[in-house]
Amino acid sequence: MSIKKLPTSERPYEKAQLYGLESLSNSELLAIIIKTGTKEKTSVELAQQILSIEAKRKHDLQFLQNISIEELTKIKGIGKVKAIQIKAVCELTKRMSRPMDNTTIKIFTPASVANLLMDEMRFEKQEKLKVLILNSKRTLLKIIDVSYGGINSAAVEPREVLAEPVKMGAYAIIMVHNHPSGDPTPSEADIKITKDIYKSAKLLGIRLIDHIILAGNQYKGIISSGRMRNKK
Repeated sequence: MSIKKLPTSERPYEKAQLYGLESLSNSELLAIIIKTGTKEKTSVELAQQILSIEAKRKHDLQFLQNISIEELTKIKGIGKVKAIQIKAVCELTKRMSRPMDNTTIKIFTPASVANLLMDEMRFEKQEKLKVLILNSKRTLLKIIDVSYGGINSAAVEPREVLAEPVKMGAYAIIMVHNHPSGDPTPSEADIKITKDIYKSAKLLGIRLIDHIILAGNQYKGIISSGRMRNKK
């Protein structure tokens, strides 16, 4: 049965108008993004097929952030345009979680950092390092991306982390990176990098407040948790 043959109250567009978007199921919302189906399947059925990829995760939509355009186009009826439309919406949701105005944000605890960046970084498949630049009142001035694809002493050098903070005359910085494994426990390499950056920043008159590791819904601070103590 085509969408047009369904009762008006059961069509995704009309249902959204009558009862609001919150009344729609995940497949109906996805069907609106897909727009059209094929001769064999309606847009809702195509959406259900996409969602069935992660059926075992009990309606967890986070997999849409990680699925590639190529994987989506393997589904009959999902061409490049539809796949890009789906991924574009996913990118919008990530960007919507970012603050619109950094100048009103103050960072005092690891939880503040987690609340700011967890929704954005939890979807990364590879490790990504960000640096938060703060003034003396702990107001966030800027967030910069430093490294992508792996956090280790060879990939992250002090000058890459500190160049922008020095240019801005920063009072302090906070390093943040993700663990795609889901375990926020700092590795020996994480601790070593933190020590190296801490020493280099101190020589330049910049305070490294913490190095926060985000993993799923969890986070740990290397400095705030005392994990740098007794580490050579």
